[in-house]
Amino acid sequence: MKLGTKITILIILCLGIGYASSIVTQNGIETWYNTIEKPSFNPPNWLFGPVWTMLYIMIAVAGGIVWDKIDTNPLAKKAMIFFGIQLFLNTMWSFLFFGLKNPLIALIEIILLLLMIYETYMLFNKINKTAGYLFIPYLLWVSFAMFLNASIWWLNR
Repeated sequence: MKLGTKITILIILCLGIGYASSIVTQNGIETWYNTIEKPSFNPPNWLFGPVWTMLYIMIAVAGGIVWDKIDTNPLAKKAMIFFGIQLFLNTMWSFLFFGLKNPLIALIEIILLLLMIYETYMLFNKINKTAGYLFIPYLLWVSFAMFLNASIWWLNR
């Protein structure tokens, strides 16, 4: 399979996961999120969709680059396992925060997610610098999301 095909498959997968998460998120925003206290640095709701779309495309491209190295680099298989784990945890966060309406459980989970993203970044960076660089905005955004999640939990405990 060619690199472009692998990247396309991962873009479809990541955007599909993002779409599924957005359904839960939208329901939570309409029923619960708008009623809770949020910190002053909380971004407007409209910003999340474009940011996540771009991040999913970037990590999918990174994943495709690493997937393409599976036959030639012994770290690539491990890196793709971490990629899958962090993607699963990313999906679960929306269900915990917006679905269960539980910022504390979501906070615990996003800390684990951030650790998995960091490990994925480290592995990707060892395999291909471009793939590693493509993970940096995701790592930064989820770090911000963790701080936002913690602030929301604190303000509404």
